[in-house]
Amino acid sequence: MEWFKTKESESQLKVFDPIRRRYVALTPEEKVRQQVLYLLVNNLYVPVGLIAVEYTIKVGKLTKRCDIVVFSESHKPMMIVECKATHIEPGQTTLEQAARYNRGLQVNYLMITNAKTYFLYRINPHNGSLIPCEELRDFAQMNHENQNPQ
Repeated sequence: MEWFKTKESESQLKVFDPIRRRYVALTPEEKVRQQVLYLLVNNLYVPVGLIAVEYTIKVGKLTKRCDIVVFSESHKPMMIVECKATHIEPGQTTLEQAARYNRGLQVNYLMITNAKTYFLYRINPHNGSLIPCEELRDFAQMNHENQNPQ
């Protein structure tokens, strides 16, 4: 899989997204999204076919898009990833945004990142509270925990 391939088009720099299989504008947030996708596939071993980019959901009457959604082996949403440009620190506002998106998806994990800092939270299945994870989990760990909630 080829990553970070760019081209100039219509006086705009674009990057090839191997997940969406097309060139997209290389905005500061897109740069982070591509770095996170690379991490998910190459370091956390998430199968490409179980990743959705700019995944459309309904939040109340509003239509929103999650930056990245990772699905389990049984094709149920398992993790929402919210990306911010590198100059934006992912904090409470970003976490609340991901949590709002989760109302429609009911995932087990939320990740917020600016590609410099990564925060992963496991959602307590009993009370919905967020449990900070000390380190990122690979796909096998998340999928196992997704199938066997504590």
